[in-house]
Amino acid sequence: MKSSFLMTPGPTQVPSQVSLAMAQEIIHHRVPAFGTLLKDVTEKLQYVFQTQNDVLIFPGAGTGAMEGAVVNFFSPGDKVAFGILGEFGSRWAEIAEIFGLQPIRLGGEWGKAVTAQDIDLLLSSEAGKDVKGVFITHNETSTGVYSDLKSIGEVCQKHNVLYLVDAVSSLVAIDCKTDLWGIDVVITASQKALMTPPGLCFFSVSKKAWEYNQEAKCPRYYWDLASALKSLKKPTPENPYTPAVTLLFGLNEALNMIKQEGLENCFKRHLRLSKMFRTGVEALGLELMVKDEKIASPAVTSIMVPEGIEAGKITSFFRNNGIVIAGGQGQLKGKIIRVGHLGYVDAFDISNTLITLGRAFKSQGKVLNTEAALGKAWEVYEHE
Repeated sequence: MKSSFLMTPGPTQVPSQVSLAMAQEIIHHRVPAFGTLLKDVTEKLQYVFQTQNDVLIFPGAGTGAMEGAVVNFFSPGDKVAFGILGEFGSRWAEIAEIFGLQPIRLGGEWGKAVTAQDIDLLLSSEAGKDVKGVFITHNETSTGVYSDLKSIGEVCQKHNVLYLVDAVSSLVAIDCKTDLWGIDVVITASQKALMTPPGLCFFSVSKKAWEYNQEAKCPRYYWDLASALKSLKKPTPENPYTPAVTLLFGLNEALNMIKQEGLENCFKRHLRLSKMFRTGVEALGLELMVKDEKIASPAVTSIMVPEGIEAGKITSFFRNNGIVIAGGQGQLKGKIIRVGHLGYVDAFDISNTLITLGRAFKSQGKVLNTEAALGKAWEVYEHE
């Protein structure tokens, strides 16, 4: 099989150290050695979540964590609000609807942010007086927009509602001060900036959220967080069901790498690479979907596909040249391409992606000044 480098919004490239950690001999999940591993990984996850709250690990995808965040804290008929920035905010609201909640959708224009003011207006209105929870996507990979969690947290505290955040593609890439910003539930997954293959998802749960959990009536079995917490608190920590032991070996190594770099340095690196890439894209003469730097994601960039250019041919060209990027989702399919610059990525990967972008457009008859774009991109990177 031909090797390829992942520059997608997820899954992301897995470092060789993580792959090697996963190659070690597997252990049984009901022995003390696994309990030690689980405890170690959980404590390191608290570091990246920036929390003293309980952190729980499940085998599963980010979408599974979305469902878990709905069913563990709410009951059928509950009114909840969702900030819709793109595909994944829409998905979360749809999950809530399936379980009988009454979602109020804020925003909805893909590529635009939902602000604290938008949420405050809703919660201060007659329509929002019974809202029990606010769900926000921190980093919307379908569009390349991210949310201001701090200001939204202040509004949620003001109105005393549960604050739930999808940090699947943002944790480690973008600052998420769980405790300081009053976030009650944060979910994420292994395959983004945590630099581990897909298959693990995580929940950070506050004391306030556990109080909601005691009253929640939505049906749940696999995603029963209270059961997971009970297992974690045993003298020898464990999972309630068979865990993904090999992935936990890999995650443990990835978390070691993150701690060695330091969270603040991780955030700075992602922002620096984002600015480098966005500068290069604009210097190529291409249009960014998200033009406002204040809401432009440091983890993923969406590029508008000009008329006369086929998005599918661009992504195919990349694959044929050893790099994987993503096309648009939902209503943006065929209209944008998406490049992830999160996780195990450096400036040379950004440079190579810009070069390949120029070649991909040239293959469809559109010649771009790649050399000049690279010069401007590197200038921004070196002065950040």
